[in-house]
Formats: sequence, structure tokens, C-alpha cells
Amino acid sequence: MKFNCSSQFRRHKARTWVLGATIIFFLFSPLRAWSWGCEGHQAVALIAEKHMTPHALEKANELLQSEPIDSSLSRYCPSQGLDLMTDSSTWADDLRSSRPEASPWHYIDIPRNAPRGSLAEFCPATGCVTSALTQQIELLRDEATEPHMRADALRFVIHFVGDLHQPLHCVSNNDEGGNCVPIIFFGKAPMLKNEQFQAYAPNLHSIWDTSIILRLKGTATEAQWAGALDQKYSSSVSAWEKGGVHVEDWAWEGHALADSVVYPKLPVAIPVEKAMPVKSCADDNHVSTRMLKLHEQVSQGYVDAVAPAVNEQLAKAGVRLAMVLNQIWP
Repeated sequence: MKFNCSSQFRRHKARTWVLGATIIFFLFSPLRAWSWGCEGHQAVALIAEKHMTPHALEKANELLQSEPIDSSLSRYCPSQGLDLMTDSSTWADDLRSSRPEASPWHYIDIPRNAPRGSLAEFCPATGCVTSALTQQIELLRDEATEPHMRADALRFVIHFVGDLHQPLHCVSNNDEGGNCVPIIFFGKAPMLKNEQFQAYAPNLHSIWDTSIILRLKGTATEAQWAGALDQKYSSSVSAWEKGGVHVEDWAWEGHALADSVVYPKLPVAIPVEKAMPVKSCADDNHVSTRMLKLHEQVSQGYVDAVAPAVNEQLAKAGVRLAMVLNQIWP
């Protein structure tokens, strides 16, 4: 059994309905955007529950109930009516200001077209999603870990398994995992949200996080949608389970999808950039400004083309999360 699977702006674009103070924080700070959004992470948790053993599910709920989420923490995603695991699935995205050291833990910047090999060179000392997931699994596994740390570790594990299956969390084209690729989404033109960091929305990362998912989900509830995804891929579950828990393999799998689906299916080809470290979309010769000039337009054709990958990654993440937790609580 093997447990293994980055820059400042990528995973934190807030959606329009979030509280005003949070909007300011996410749109005007050099932080990265969300992963899968509320609906995606919640679907992963709901699918996982369907594949967990009764014992593992009982132990997970017992831990989460005994060490609840701090009631003073400002929550981005609505939690009313959600069970403990599903509510916990988005908790790690609420820690951006209180635990900034955890921000790099949500992704790993593997350059486009990088040959498969060790991930060590792409995972900095501050951590990345593969190292963080591995560490949190070990904290959760160790019964000597303080209860509140074990509960936090469980919440991190629930979230990071989901992050790892969002392809743009396992790739960078000097573009912050697609955050520096402005997108005209169903006619909505990208707007400059942060002049200093040359950040635009919508962008490639944000539409994969939320916009595409919302179109695929439609009017279904999170539970209905998760159930439909689980049923759709029921014939694949056995093969995924036989594949075992291999975090680095999951990262390379997401990277391959970025190279074969996320970028190639766009209507305008995006060249592979010469890999270099970037801290914002203003770097690499103003990468977002250069991408803006491509006038990348996404509509139903792109959504249809990437839907199979989105759906399968969410279902696979749920099954694999259950595998991790079933191993911790056999």
C-alpha cells in the first residue's frame, strides 16, 4: 500500500453569492481558487458514504461528532441539512485566513507534458496535495493523535481526495492551474478582478470548479446527483477498488486528464509554456493577458466534451475516499 500525491493565486475564486467580506478577500488577495466548489466536494463525500463499511462510517461520524467544527469559523458553503461527512468536505477551504500554511496543500504543480516520474521535484517544502494527504492519513490512522487533530485530519482527507481528482489541481502551464486562462463562458466575458495579479473571471479553473458542475447537476439535489453518479459508474467500482490506494498514481491520472481533455478540448489551442515558477497571473510575461487575447469561448460543446471526465473523476474520488477510510477503520 502506498500513500503519496502548487503558487499563491490558484484555488480561491469566490462565487458571487458569498458574503461581501469574503468576496473582497478572495478577489483581491494572491490566493488560489476553490476546488470542485461546494457541490463537487459534497458529491464526493456522499458517494464515499455509499462505499464505506458500516464500521468505518460509524467511526468517522463518531470522530466528527465528538470534535465538531468550530462554530465561529465562517463557512463558505451552506451546511444546513448536510450530514457530518458531507459538511466536513468543504471545511478545508474555510481555513484560508486562519491557517495560511495549509493553502499549498490543495494542489501540486506538475508542468504540462511532464514525463511521468517522481513527484518530489514538484512538491515544495511547504507541501502539496500528495504530501499533505499522505501526512493527514497517517495522523488519522494513529490513535495516539490528539482527538481534535484526528478530526481535522479526517476533514483534510475528505477534502484532499476530492482536490486530487480535479485535473487542474495536478497541472500548471505557468497559469496557476488554469486560473490565468480567461474564459468567455456561455457569452459571459471575463472581467479583471485583480489588477495587481492580473486575475480574470471566469477562467478555466473556475469553470471546472463550479460552472460546469452546476450545468451537469442541473436542478437535482446534491444527494440525487451523487446517487446518479454512483449508479452511472457502478460497473467500474470493482476495478477502482482493485487498483488500491496509490496517491501519486491518482495525481498522474489527473495530470493526464488535463493534458488529454481539459486543455485540448478548448476551442483555441493553448501552447505548452516553458515551465517556470510563477506567483501570479502577471508572471511569465503576463500570462493571463496573453491568454486573454486568445478569446477562449466555452459553450455547450466544451461542456459535453469534458462531462465524462468530470463525472468519472467525482465518482472515482468518492470510491477512493471510501477505500482510504475503510483501510483506516477495517
